[in-house]
Amino acid sequence: MYIEKLKLTNFRNYESLDISFSDTLNIIYGNNGSGKSNIIEAIYLLALTKSFRTSSDVNLIKKGSSLAQIKGEIITNEKNRYQIDLSNEGKKVYINSDKVGKISDYVTNINIILFNPLDTKIINDAPSFRRKLLNIDISQGSKEYLLLLNSYDKLLKNRNAYLKQLYLNGNASKDYLDILTQKLVKIGKCINNYRREYIEKINKSIAKIYEDIFEYGELKVIYNSSFNDKSEEEILDNYQKKYYREMEMGKTLSGIHHDDIEFILDGNSIKDFGSVGQQKNAIIAFKLAQILIMKEIKGEYPILILDDLFSELDNQKINNIIKMLNKEVQTFITSTNIDNIDKMLLKNSNIYLVENNKIERVSN
Repeated sequence: MYIEKLKLTNFRNYESLDISFSDTLNIIYGNNGSGKSNIIEAIYLLALTKSFRTSSDVNLIKKGSSLAQIKGEIITNEKNRYQIDLSNEGKKVYINSDKVGKISDYVTNINIILFNPLDTKIINDAPSFRRKLLNIDISQGSKEYLLLLNSYDKLLKNRNAYLKQLYLNGNASKDYLDILTQKLVKIGKCINNYRREYIEKINKSIAKIYEDIFEYGELKVIYNSSFNDKSEEEILDNYQKKYYREMEMGKTLSGIHHDDIEFILDGNSIKDFGSVGQQKNAIIAFKLAQILIMKEIKGEYPILILDDLFSELDNQKINNIIKMLNKEVQTFITSTNIDNIDKMLLKNSNIYLVENNKIERVSN
């Protein structure tokens, strides 16, 4: 899988942009603020319909414009044209000029793995950030998982609302809560199974990837969930025991919405004992392991984006990463300059310079 062409209209600082890419390695460089990250943001948004830099689509529309448009030609076994329109009224997505009604029918088509320097906060931030990382990656490989997440979220909101109602109205029937709980547990177990299987696949390759790149240490990932190794009956019994406390607090105190993942290096939690460098390295290894999983699930490699990688790692480690990548993996690397990049790496890359709101391919 690779993106052959990208066309932007009134997106971020680009009034108009039309560019083609190599199906292997693409290096995009320019000064900070030149707009290089806007290009990879557009590719990411074309795949997942969401930005990795802002939660507001309005921020993506060029100032003074009312509509932003992203178009891309994606090559798999065939060529397909994808399009996203952004306006103050909302977002519309298209495949081959046909409007797609459900986002869930769109987002599983283009698979993408992104490393961004801000990802290092995943280890130290709240569990919700790590769950979001997990949900995005599993959803790309499974439309069913995305639908399960949506169903779970709706049930959770309804259950929390009814818990509050029970607290305010002592005469209300608990039967409806029990129905909601049973549905929540059934769907939660399905999500739990997806997550456990995904982390098992990550652990098949992440240790070797980490050692090959960084030349030391044994890395693994642990998935923590109150649903792990529990039957539906055991989980339901646990909810019954927490009923009065949940009713007083007006929220569901356990479930897959409290799940977390933990990175372990040489038997120790990286969050508690790892350096900033080790935390960063663990996330990079995690992202690269996801490439192999995506190939296993979808039968083709995803698009890989390594944003500002050269500011994060020395040249040797970067060369180790590039050597590890299969030539079938279309890769985008952004950097502020190319002076210190290995000459053989440059020779085998498409190189693009971004300046003055324009991008052009330059000679190797």
